[in-house]
Amino acid sequence: MASELGERLGDRVGYQVRFEDVSGPKTRLRFVTEGILTRRLLSDPELRGVGVVVLDEFHERHLASDLALAMLRRLQLGRRPDLKLVVMSATLEAGPIAAYLGEAPRLRSEGRRFEVAVEHLFAPDTRYLDQQVLAGIKRLTAEGLDGDVLVFLPGAGEIRRAQEALAEFAQRHTIELHALHGELSPGEQDRAVTPSSRRKIILSTNVAETSVTIEGVAAVLDSGLARVASHSPWSGLSVLELAKTSKASAVQRAGRAGRTRAGRALRLYTQHDFETRPAQDAPEIRRVDLAETVLALRASGETDLAAFPFFERPQEAALIAAEELLRRLGAVGPDGKVTATGRAMMRFAVHPRQARVVVEAERRGVGREGAGIAALIGERDIRKETRVQLGPNRGRPSGGLSADSDLVEMLARLQQAEEGSPGKLSSLGLEPAATQSALKAWRQLAREVKKGPPRPGSEKAFDEALMISVLSGYPDRVARRRRPRAPELVLSGGGTATLSETSVLHEPELMVAVDAEERRGTVWVRLASKVEADWLLDLFPERLGDSEEFLWNSEARRVDRVSRITYDQLALEEARAPAPPSPEAGRVLAQQALARGIGELPDAERISAWMIRLELVTRAFPEAGLPAADEPLVRQVVEGLCANLRSVEELREASIPDALMAQLTPSQSQLLIASTPERVTLPGGRQVRVQYEPAKPPWIESRLQDFFGMAQGPSVMKGRVPLVLHLLAPNQRAVQVTTDLAGFWDRHYPAIRKELMRKYPRHAWPEDPRTAAPPQGGRPR
Repeated sequence: MASELGERLGDRVGYQVRFEDVSGPKTRLRFVTEGILTRRLLSDPELRGVGVVVLDEFHERHLASDLALAMLRRLQLGRRPDLKLVVMSATLEAGPIAAYLGEAPRLRSEGRRFEVAVEHLFAPDTRYLDQQVLAGIKRLTAEGLDGDVLVFLPGAGEIRRAQEALAEFAQRHTIELHALHGELSPGEQDRAVTPSSRRKIILSTNVAETSVTIEGVAAVLDSGLARVASHSPWSGLSVLELAKTSKASAVQRAGRAGRTRAGRALRLYTQHDFETRPAQDAPEIRRVDLAETVLALRASGETDLAAFPFFERPQEAALIAAEELLRRLGAVGPDGKVTATGRAMMRFAVHPRQARVVVEAERRGVGREGAGIAALIGERDIRKETRVQLGPNRGRPSGGLSADSDLVEMLARLQQAEEGSPGKLSSLGLEPAATQSALKAWRQLAREVKKGPPRPGSEKAFDEALMISVLSGYPDRVARRRRPRAPELVLSGGGTATLSETSVLHEPELMVAVDAEERRGTVWVRLASKVEADWLLDLFPERLGDSEEFLWNSEARRVDRVSRITYDQLALEEARAPAPPSPEAGRVLAQQALARGIGELPDAERISAWMIRLELVTRAFPEAGLPAADEPLVRQVVEGLCANLRSVEELREASIPDALMAQLTPSQSQLLIASTPERVTLPGGRQVRVQYEPAKPPWIESRLQDFFGMAQGPSVMKGRVPLVLHLLAPNQRAVQVTTDLAGFWDRHYPAIRKELMRKYPRHAWPEDPRTAAPPQGGRPR
């Protein structure tokens, strides 16, 4: 426009973008980005000296566009009714926006259009994109194309690879190759769009989709892809992700072939693919982080976000998340008002997380370096390779290659890149384009840094100041290693992640995960920085807490008390010791004692036997009113016993069988003992334990001689139930199992006696065992 007026850029026509301002006192028409416009509205709410604001390409629906429109409309309805607003778009439906602007007049400009023949692939092409582009160019050329070709690609990387793939073909056919994207200089962009005597292939991002007409374009080759802004849930920044374009975008791209002549458009995807695409691209207000927007609104004095006149209201959950993040960053208080920290953050035209890093760095005397860290966060990673060994003179006032922070390590390289020649980037392992972009952002941010306290004198203090600054911008991204030097991380917000092998952090246990990506269901942390527990206490004391938990120690078979100092959901310190007596410890002990069933309790055999005795007596004497012999009874008793116990050993000493007996009344206990004795006494005085087992009648075992002198065998249940007798030979093996001792003496003993006399001649084997004297005494069985 300045050229058409025959003037120097910056006179009547100027522009302002994020890191560049080409304008002056004579400027009457200023081209700005939406972000610059919103910041202007914040610093000058009445937009003094501005008569008309034109929002062009509004169909792209950038978040800053929606915010700017809402702020302008509010201003127009309030203090500036004289302010004129114009909203322009080649594809957006005009009705809704006109209604939003108070039924504003609509003006439609058809322009001159020529016929464009649109073609699609018959089947999807699975080759790399650069090879698809080469095949498409060859096809168009073979079919007699006589003009220029405009190729739409997602980004600068795809353009560079396509240039390499097309280089030999273009040279052979005397075709010029040009790139067109936002990272190029104005001169390079001019050469791409200026007519030439030779045919051209222009490899462009969607910057050419709705911009100035490029003369001579006879064909469009459309990849159907674009880099679309979305929200990284990790860094909190907007990221560009590869995505399919909408139908509206595809139509716009195809139309570039019919601006000056009839043309054709070859889409590198199928007709079915086109038909399944959305009609319009989703606006950013539905898919990006709103923290910067909410901070801007709060800074403008907006107290009720629910009443703010958005053209399209964002989701309530996104607004709540943005408010929560700003509170954690200290940018807004509980009342929603912007704090002193928040006002300081507003000086920097970056995401609130980055701005918080710079503000904290200012306070610690490393403001300029903090601005460099913020610039690096915006680029995500400028390293082309990892672990470049820097020399002793590493170009940083007080530090070098840090093993504690990926960002501090990258800052050391960036400083050397700033001080050295462009050719030095390769030796530093840096990506040239990303590095230059980071340097540009650093210089811009550094201009806004205010002088703070003196710079830390030692290298350690210098590094710590920077790492604390990084933490201040990512308080919700603290992580801890599961094990020393292990890559597995536990996150303070819940969940797990894995530290990338490209990170320089090998030793730190605590860190802040600045940027990550999800691959195959695993979160990989690319950029991290060390954290000390004391820093969390200094910066975020309200997020720290004390907690204790009672856990089972399976090796020691006891309850331990685990005391923790926590940050959000992350344990910073943990101490484990035997639990003191308490109801909480008792509950854990009871739970573990009963977890495997009654059969695993201490004295399990005695407990089982007692239950069987109780069941026998209950069936035989229902009038006694005995409790049910079931598991709930045991559970109740065990839980009561464990109330102030801590270990299985203490539970064993407390004696569950005795506690079970205590559940009976004295008369019930006497009945149980009398009816189902634990032991019986044989004629010789030996006491034998009565075995009570599930699904078996009660039984005893002892030497055959111990039953000498008995005509009938012993019984239980007051004589109602004879005991099963296991009659043992001297070798402790049973020679007979019976409940009929009298019948045994009559029918089987004579024959068995002969065999026993032969095997054990030193033992007495009387002919009449009923009257024989048994051996005296003997240990109880």
